[in-house]
Amino acid sequence: MSDATDRSTETDLADRNWRLIRDEPRDGARQMAIEEIAARTALEDDVRTVRTYSWEPSTLSLGYRQDADTVDWDFCEREGIDVTRRQTGGGGIYHDRFADISYTIVAPADEVPGNLMDCYELFCEPILAALDRLGVDADFAAAEQEEIYQPSCYLRDINPAHDVVAPAGAGQDARKISGNAQYRQRDVVIQHGSISYALEPRAHVGVFDANLDETTFTDRVTSIRDEAGVDRAVAVDAIAAALGEWCDADESTWREGELEAARDLAARKFGSDAWVRDREVLEADE
Repeated sequence: MSDATDRSTETDLADRNWRLIRDEPRDGARQMAIEEIAARTALEDDVRTVRTYSWEPSTLSLGYRQDADTVDWDFCEREGIDVTRRQTGGGGIYHDRFADISYTIVAPADEVPGNLMDCYELFCEPILAALDRLGVDADFAAAEQEEIYQPSCYLRDINPAHDVVAPAGAGQDARKISGNAQYRQRDVVIQHGSISYALEPRAHVGVFDANLDETTFTDRVTSIRDEAGVDRAVAVDAIAAALGEWCDADESTWREGELEAARDLAARKFGSDAWVRDREVLEADE
């Protein structure tokens, strides 16, 4: 985006009604369902959402088109790892209860750039700002890197459009620290992302039905703890604060009706084998 467009969009964002939710840990199905409910709230009640969250239990989220046969289901069951499927594309992500920090941004589509790359640039601003505050030298990847294992988000090819790496100026030696993805639901743009706080290579490679070595993961991925050595709570607070400042959001919580709707949608869709294993579609408002 041009500087003028960037400043104009930021001003427009701050003029809207935003809420910041420092969310509690939830299972994978409810974490995905609540994003669609937030989309409904943005359209019907004129309330936009930014939030930070974590996963309990630890969860593998599959990309929208990902083949369920790429999952090592026995490993996931043995390790107590939940499995859900995202609305966004890309590879699967293992969201460790401790090692992963996730965030969501939900806003009406007509209020943000229509160009996908411009929208990524805008929505990743608070994530890059938070990493900078934490002492992590991170930025969008400056160079593409070839895939190692396509079904895994962190081992796919590194895309300068939406993959954040560290150190920022390391070129081909930079390692991925955050993956970000967008989708549109009922004229709302939803971006969610995974930020690596710490590395759990055994689980990251174990959830996939493939012969992957742990060093394959650690050679490609870095973390906030490895780069800056800060406590997890400090990292979560920095990300939440940056999100809130970016859009001048008010601290808030979910409404009771939203949580009830999310539980229902999680049961009907995101927690069902039909969705997770077969990608049978059930819309949020059915």
